[in-house]
Amino acid sequence: MIQLIWEDGSRNLFPFIWLRDNDPQGFHPQTLERQFDIASVDVLDSIDSAEIQGDRLVLHWMHENHSASYALQWLRDNQPGMSLNDPADFPVRLWRNELQQQGVASSSAANILIDDVALLSWMRDTQSYGLSIVDNIADASHAGMDIAKRVGFLRETNFGVEFEVKSKPNPNNLAYTSSELPLHTDLTNQEVPPGYQFLHCLANEAEGGQSVFCDGFAVAADLRESNPEAFEILATVSIPFRFQDEEYDIRSRKTVINVDENGVVYEICFNTHIAGIFDLAPEIMETYYLAYQAYKRLTQQDKYQIKIKLNAGEMAVFDNRRVLHGRTAFDPNTGYRHLQGCYVDRGEFESRLRMLSSA
Repeated sequence: MIQLIWEDGSRNLFPFIWLRDNDPQGFHPQTLERQFDIASVDVLDSIDSAEIQGDRLVLHWMHENHSASYALQWLRDNQPGMSLNDPADFPVRLWRNELQQQGVASSSAANILIDDVALLSWMRDTQSYGLSIVDNIADASHAGMDIAKRVGFLRETNFGVEFEVKSKPNPNNLAYTSSELPLHTDLTNQEVPPGYQFLHCLANEAEGGQSVFCDGFAVAADLRESNPEAFEILATVSIPFRFQDEEYDIRSRKTVINVDENGVVYEICFNTHIAGIFDLAPEIMETYYLAYQAYKRLTQQDKYQIKIKLNAGEMAVFDNRRVLHGRTAFDPNTGYRHLQGCYVDRGEFESRLRMLSSA
């Protein structure tokens, strides 16, 4: 390694192979993609000489006839061992039912559609809380999709690019009935469940039909504290999920709670109505069901739920891999209820955040 000592006295170590892999000459000048072949060099090769020339570090390798020059500021900004700054990565704000009193973050569709500053502010709120409301949407079919397209490409699933949430004959999903819809995340049967969901209310005149939301991350955090054994099994043992109708049979295995290498929860996959038949070993079945039941029971507590009666012209937007959603039962004989939905994946959402933040 080479050690750089900065003017403020701080020090950073830069492994030789990391420097070789990040030689500016190894990147295409227009696409910025890496062209350097890491397999072409000796990982253990050393530096023959190093010197500071103005605002650059110039190196020459011992066994290669190769020299490289690096901007010192670039090295400081990208030092190994330090996570790179990401405008799309900022603190998650966990919430419970106190959000009902505080009020879910709300933004006007008119501003989001024409003003990038308003769009960025709304997107930051939506990512931080995992949930927001967009109001004053035009009274027109597909108007909610126009908001979603301001974020990125729409995700197509077996339900289409856009789906209609209303009671209808021969439903292939509980959402298309008037029954209560238990709290869940959508499409856990997919290899990668959709990211952000957009639910635009066109009509909600029936008795009942309140939208229910729950922060799955907050539930996981409380379960981890109160019942660490249950948290651990839900985060390490996968279960099957399956959707099937006359045209599709889509299956996947998921852990209910997903954590990264640092133990931070980044995804919830919880959907009891499309859970498959558990195929776990009999020896752990009871233990697993106790943990599964513990998470479910927490989501059913008033402490974690907020209920919103969406009005025509309002749209709920939420992180489908964090926020569980459902609805209370409604009586279709008392009025019409119709929502339109679509998805934008997390990658698209985060890309838009980065581009807007750097504008």
